[in-house]
Amino acid sequence: MHYDLILRNGICIFPWGQEKVNIGVRNGRILSLSVGGNDEAAQVIDATGLHVLPGLMDCHVHFREPGNALVETIETGTKAAALGGLTTVLDMPNTNPVVADLEMIQWKQQRAVETSWVNFGFYVGATRDNIQDLASLESQKGVCGTKVYAGSSTGSLMVEDDASLEQVMLYGRRRVCYHAEDEYRLQERKKLFCEGMPYENHRLWRDEECAFLGTRRIIALAQKTRRPAHILHTTTQEELEWLVDYKDIATIEVLVNHLTQIAPECYERLQGRAVMNPPIRDQRHYDACWAAVRNGVVDIVSSDHAPHDPTLKAKPWLCCPSGMLGVQTIVPLMLNHVNEGRLSLNRLADVMSANPARIYGMPTKGRIQVGYDADFTLVDMQKKRRITNDWIVSPAGWTPYDQTDVKGWPMVTIVKGQIIMQNDQVLGSPQGELVEFLS
Repeated sequence: MHYDLILRNGICIFPWGQEKVNIGVRNGRILSLSVGGNDEAAQVIDATGLHVLPGLMDCHVHFREPGNALVETIETGTKAAALGGLTTVLDMPNTNPVVADLEMIQWKQQRAVETSWVNFGFYVGATRDNIQDLASLESQKGVCGTKVYAGSSTGSLMVEDDASLEQVMLYGRRRVCYHAEDEYRLQERKKLFCEGMPYENHRLWRDEECAFLGTRRIIALAQKTRRPAHILHTTTQEELEWLVDYKDIATIEVLVNHLTQIAPECYERLQGRAVMNPPIRDQRHYDACWAAVRNGVVDIVSSDHAPHDPTLKAKPWLCCPSGMLGVQTIVPLMLNHVNEGRLSLNRLADVMSANPARIYGMPTKGRIQVGYDADFTLVDMQKKRRITNDWIVSPAGWTPYDQTDVKGWPMVTIVKGQIIMQNDQVLGSPQGELVEFLS
């Protein structure tokens, strides 16, 4: 039989374990998992010594377009994703202007089709002005769901009071994704701090109760309205232990940053580059995040890639913007965590492929299975590399993981049967497509 692409001799990651399989691809879909020795293809990859994962996804990125091409665009952000081994990204709506109406959704659709290197989906932002339109907006092509900023935002994207949050939950039926810090507590506690204090004060200002209170309020409203909630970038032991009892209505994201960085050391070493929301916390919360990944409480691991100009990140605390780069480094970092025994490769496939496909409604992604999209991340678990700033393709040009040594590296990124990245080289031209989500 003739295929478009054959992957031979790779160790494939299946839900039941690992198995050496020869994969045949035609028309962007997996056609066979039992390709014979005499079968042929236009392209053949010998994956001997490599593990083949279902295409890995980053469900939480900020590509800053429209608004700030000097630090990131859809083209540069998705190129970074491809270099980092990702096949799908989901982009946040807090751009300038915000993605909160049909006109901006259509602009984003067109821009993604023209410039994305990988599969692309994006959120619509909830505002007080678009609540009654959310059911229609969330069903537009490429829209992965609604994003609600219940804390840590400005302008129209801030929806912090319970009455408005409940109204958001009453329009539409897809899972709603929340930045759940409590805005009222944040504003009250901000009075305790002043510009120029040590950067570590960021985690004291945005303390555990800011996060836990925000999450409790969201889950109470989710229960009341029976609208599924996805709690983004969960950071605290208190939240993770409490959310165990609400898995019927809530899914949970943890960031690679909170699985890799620990306070206070990160603030001393990185200064303003360690500042993000919710903040990097201490060892107790780091350990709790890892426990929740291992025991299945955490559903998704993402990067919250949020680039800023490095000169702005060098400003004193309370003046420097919050956010770290991460879309290009999440896969190497997570592979290193696998090699250091913190999770298995199968669990990594769960939290960065199978679970994102389930939670966001991508019915032909997330598994290596006949009939599914031919999205693959091929990794060398033995390859040792050093992450450096000069490897980063984002115009922002830096990573909080500069000079970090890792073991495990993405070698090939395949999107819909097309080889997008191989051996640190991005190939061809942008051919990414908008993800089709279940309505």
